[in-house]
Amino acid sequence: NGPDRSSLAQFWFYIRKGVELHRQTHFDCVIAYSHMTTGLMAALVKLMTGAKLIIELATDPQMVYVTEHARPTMRDRLMKLYSDVCLHLSLWAADRVHLLNAAQLAAYPQLRKVKTSVFHEFVLVSKVPAHAEGEERYVLMVGSPWYLKGADRLIEAFQRLAPDFPDVKLKIVGWYKQTEREQLEALAGGSKQIELVRAAPYSAILPIISRCLVLIHPSRCEGGPRTVIEGLAAGVPVVGSDVGWIPELIHQGENGFVVPGGNVRELETRIRELLADPELRRRLGANGYELAHTQLTEQVYVEKFTAMVAATVRGGP
Repeated sequence: NGPDRSSLAQFWFYIRKGVELHRQTHFDCVIAYSHMTTGLMAALVKLMTGAKLIIELATDPQMVYVTEHARPTMRDRLMKLYSDVCLHLSLWAADRVHLLNAAQLAAYPQLRKVKTSVFHEFVLVSKVPAHAEGEERYVLMVGSPWYLKGADRLIEAFQRLAPDFPDVKLKIVGWYKQTEREQLEALAGGSKQIELVRAAPYSAILPIISRCLVLIHPSRCEGGPRTVIEGLAAGVPVVGSDVGWIPELIHQGENGFVVPGGNVRELETRIRELLADPELRRRLGANGYELAHTQLTEQVYVEKFTAMVAATVRGGP
């Protein structure tokens, strides 16, 4: 069938536009929010303008695509191969990489000499409503695609404990295709305690996060999840799997719990523990709130982002 002409046209449009803007107003640095096609386009803009290049690595490149389905498809494997090719080409061209956690490139020895800056994603921490439990009691997961984010793990764990907490619901919020929603409904097995909530605007999601009892993030692949930061910022205890930046965000037994390898029984145990102990939820939530509002704020992000750009432009370490 040949290449998609519309995609090629878009690719060259961004390159031409980047060069055109550079001619109009000289810029010193290009920042690409992806190591894939966007990163390749940015690398070409760098080559044609002489600007410095920063690539932001938003995911775990070792696990991307191959964790979206229980059995990776041929397309998944091809996309993973494409991701790895783009990763090496765009990062070799880059002057610096913005990592969300220090281990993101651990599986790629050829990239160990790339200069890096490690800090969190931008989150509107100051806009997250403070935690306040309402009449409706629920644990919450926010994210898609559902398999990559571990919704199946959470549903299984919740079904084990649901009979002991009949007044507590599990809410799963995210955008899903109709076939994916049907798969989730099948996993839920008609349980009246499990609710699939359609995706909503950001402003509508934050109050849902702030009113939950526990935020769960049992993901199979992560870079630095915004949802976990939002839960901490609300003052909600968070339970997450040990991937990406999650183990650095969640301090075990202090502001939440980390579940090794997404272990379903361990996930069940931790949720049970939190649902049964309001004081534990309050303490962990307060610690998470303190962390988010001191170390993960907009101001902290801007300071680290500005320092990254400055170091890149002047060629610093």
